[in-house]
Amino acid sequence: MTSTERFPRVTRSLMSSVGSSWLRAPYPALVADAAGFLVAANERAARLFPAAVTGAPIEGAVPRWLAQAHRHVAGGAGDSAGPVRGRHGQRVLEAHATGGSDGEVVWWLVDDTDRHRAETALKSEQERTAFLAEASSRLLASLNTERCMEVAVELAVEFLADAAVLVAPSAGRRHPIATAAGGGRPAHGSVRIDPQAVPGLAEALQGYPPVPSRWIDPSAVPDWAFPEGFTGPVGSVVVTPLPGHGIPAGALILLRRSDHAAFDASEELFARVFAARAGVALSAARLYQEQSRVTATLMAELLPPVLTHVHGVEFAGGYRASQDTERVGGDFYDVHPGTDVGRETLAVLGDVAGKGLDAAVLTGKIRNTLQALLPLADDHGNLLRLLNGALLTGLHTRFATLVLASVRRQGADAHLRLTCAGHPAPLIVRQDGTVDEAETTGTLIGVLPEITSTTAGVVLRPGETCLLFTDGVTEAKGGPLGDVMFGEERLRAALAECAGMPAEAVTERIQMLVADWLGGNRHDDIAVMAITASHTAHLTAVEGRTAGRFTS
Repeated sequence: MTSTERFPRVTRSLMSSVGSSWLRAPYPALVADAAGFLVAANERAARLFPAAVTGAPIEGAVPRWLAQAHRHVAGGAGDSAGPVRGRHGQRVLEAHATGGSDGEVVWWLVDDTDRHRAETALKSEQERTAFLAEASSRLLASLNTERCMEVAVELAVEFLADAAVLVAPSAGRRHPIATAAGGGRPAHGSVRIDPQAVPGLAEALQGYPPVPSRWIDPSAVPDWAFPEGFTGPVGSVVVTPLPGHGIPAGALILLRRSDHAAFDASEELFARVFAARAGVALSAARLYQEQSRVTATLMAELLPPVLTHVHGVEFAGGYRASQDTERVGGDFYDVHPGTDVGRETLAVLGDVAGKGLDAAVLTGKIRNTLQALLPLADDHGNLLRLLNGALLTGLHTRFATLVLASVRRQGADAHLRLTCAGHPAPLIVRQDGTVDEAETTGTLIGVLPEITSTTAGVVLRPGETCLLFTDGVTEAKGGPLGDVMFGEERLRAALAECAGMPAEAVTERIQMLVADWLGGNRHDDIAVMAITASHTAHLTAVEGRTAGRFTS
């Protein structure tokens, strides 16, 4: 039997264009006329579409998308129409049309399932890669722990699940949590939980991979793990650890409603990849906050106290850090009040070589050593020798200069003993504006095994001030070209204008003039301390109770 006898409705023009070989083609093929009736189908097409028999309407015999494409082609589009794609069961088919002169169309079908799966997998991976890149950017945008937890659950509900709960390591008996559900704002809380209540949560909080999600019974999820706004029964649950820097950063619980597809193995693995990035970000935020707390605790000892009156003598200090460090440096000052009115108050102002944290470490050692040597403060020379010996035994390679001032109120006057150790000599402004320099000298500390020093006695009458300062004041460069030092002459002139001023006003005036001179130029650490004999006696300590202390 010839092909035209087997399929009598196949026109000679169509058969001449496609030939009888289409019957044995390795691809499904079928023919339909312009009216929408099937003319023929080869063996592969018949197996693919059992209802595709000669004379049957194409509607119902083949998938709807193919029937619609036939109407479009038979209606006049012809070969100009490109291939069309659609599903048939679990397969994805691509249909190519070849039209005849009388409106009949031959459809060649190609199984495109594998390519479709590959394209879908590639698109999914591209979307996941883009999501992970965005997640990393958003998670690392803040070093605030709570904000980082918020972002983690927000991202989880945008891409991974209908709801998310982030459980942080316990703080005492409670666990901080962050929750989010689709469309809602993240919420924070602190709950007292039993990690064993959620399968896999205890392991995840310890950093171990939990029970696979497909083994978790959604009914075992406790009420606290349901974010506000999450509706519908739980269909599937994923619990995954948040690995941090050496220690777990918490655990992430992802929930999907029962009307959504359950987590498969690929999605569970991807959730772990996301959780790993969230864990790193959370660890970084916690590490930063911990370091901030430690820094704040240590800096509390380095911040300037409010210096007021000590046994009838005014003390005021001011500090401006180098622009290279902004917070800590090598200049420092301390005030150690005597135990009673008859005891001397020891004031110290010094300058350690260098700037920043390295210099601040040495200032801390000097401060602590001087604190221990206070019982020996009656003898400045001996105190400096002991301090020098302590610094020489250390591992530092820096030196320091400083000036000691022992102050005692006697009647209306303040009696000072001043000793310099390689430091600029203090200046004294009298009631009439005259500025004198204390006659004290000495070698710097921390270099030579033997040091020398001379102590000068100074009497301040009411309203007179002794100014201690570091070389950051006199060496501050400014002026029209920014290369002229402030110098001692300008300092003396400025101090002369401060005659009769309270100690706090003197330090503020000097700092203001130096700042104006500097403008925006770079500068070294700057520290000043004013000691003024009050017009009236006040018997209060630094900050009203304890020794004043400031270290930069």
